[in-house]
Amino acid sequence: MKMKIEADLHTHSVASGHAYSTVSELALAAAERGLKMIAITDHGPAIPGGPHLYHFSNLKVLPEYLHGVRLLKGVEANISSNGEIDLPEEILRQLDFVTAGIHTFANYDNTTMEEHTAATIAAMRNPYVMMITHPENAFFPVDIEAIVKAAAEYKVILELNASSFDKFRFGKRGDVEKVLKMCRLAREYGVPLCLNSDAHIHLDVGNIEPLAEIINMAGLKKEDVLNTSVETIERFLAEKKTVG
Repeated sequence: MKMKIEADLHTHSVASGHAYSTVSELALAAAERGLKMIAITDHGPAIPGGPHLYHFSNLKVLPEYLHGVRLLKGVEANISSNGEIDLPEEILRQLDFVTAGIHTFANYDNTTMEEHTAATIAAMRNPYVMMITHPENAFFPVDIEAIVKAAAEYKVILELNASSFDKFRFGKRGDVEKVLKMCRLAREYGVPLCLNSDAHIHLDVGNIEPLAEIINMAGLKKEDVLNTSVETIERFLAEKKTVG
C-alpha cells in the first residue's frame, strides 16, 4: 500500500477494559513499525469496564516520548444520546488529543439517523473534541454530508477507521459507500481525514491495511490525510487548542 502514516491517532491500552496491551507495548510496537507518534485514546468511563476519571487526570505521569515515539495523552470519549461526552472540562483541558464516538452500552440509546447525526454534531460543538471516530459506522448511520459540513465549521478531524473494515473484528460495521462519500466531501469542504488502526492490541498499532481498497477507490493523496505528517498534526493541535 502506497499510503504511509507517521502517527496512529486511535489506540487502546488495557485501561479500556476490553483491550490487551500496555502503553509501553503500544509504543514499542509503534517504534518497530516506524511510527513517530501515537495517541493513547482509551475509552471514556461510560463504556462497560472503562477507566475511572482518575485514569485520565493521571495521564500526566506518562512521558512525552516512550521507545522514541511521541505519546499524545488522550481519550476516545463516548457520545451520549444528547451529544454530551463523558469527561468534564477540567480533565479535557489537560489532554493532548480528544476524540469522541458513539458506542453501544455507553449512555446511548438513540435509534434514528437524525438522532445519530444530531448527537454527533452536538459533540463536535465541544471545543475540546478534535476527532470523531468511525463516523461511517453502519450500526449508527448518520447524514454524512451534514457531518462533514459540521466538521468543517468546528474544525474537527473525521476518521477512517481500519478496524471497521476488518471482517475478523467488526464484520459489517464499516460502510464503504458512506466512507467514500465522506472522503469526497472532506476534500470539497477542506476537512482533515485520519487513517487510524483503532488498535486494541499492540499487534494492530499502525495497521491501516484494511483501508487499502478504500484509499485507492477514494483516490486519497498524502495531503488529504492529516496523520501522514507529524508536523501537520502538530499544527492542527496548536490551532485547535487556540480555538478551544
